[in-house]
Amino acid sequence: MLATSLRDAGMMTIRIARVQAATPDLEVFLSDHLRDMQATAPPESRHALDMSRLLSPRVRLFAATMDGALVGTGALAELEPGHEELKSMRTSPRMRGRGVGSVMLAALLCDARDRGIRRVSLETGASDFFWAAHRLYTKAGFDECEPFGSYVEDPHSIFLTVRLTA
Repeated sequence: MLATSLRDAGMMTIRIARVQAATPDLEVFLSDHLRDMQATAPPESRHALDMSRLLSPRVRLFAATMDGALVGTGALAELEPGHEELKSMRTSPRMRGRGVGSVMLAALLCDARDRGIRRVSLETGASDFFWAAHRLYTKAGFDECEPFGSYVEDPHSIFLTVRLTA
């Protein structure tokens, strides 16, 4: 288990651990994520994974908890050797703006780097709903890129990538 801390009106300890199996809390959390995405784009432009796909062997799902409560998720999905896709980044609405997403993103990039992954890419929405996510990814060094993997140009999507160094 990765453990990390961040300061926010006192010290909070956020624990980030790899998820190997579904739990009721995680299923609700990820169902809420899928529901949040419904208003942001038409169905063919929404690319969030459901629980069964997040638990597939080609995906590494992680959960962030604080005081035992689920506060965030993130995943890395294999695209090709050395290149993975960031998936299912979500912070609990009550914890948004408090650094949970930054801690999760740092942990995911560290996990990828430790395993020799050289590039991490992502697709995110283009609407104002995703403004905070765009800011988070840009601060972490992601740059806009062309569609990757099986994605195609889509006015509802923005594609970003970052190169990792050892």
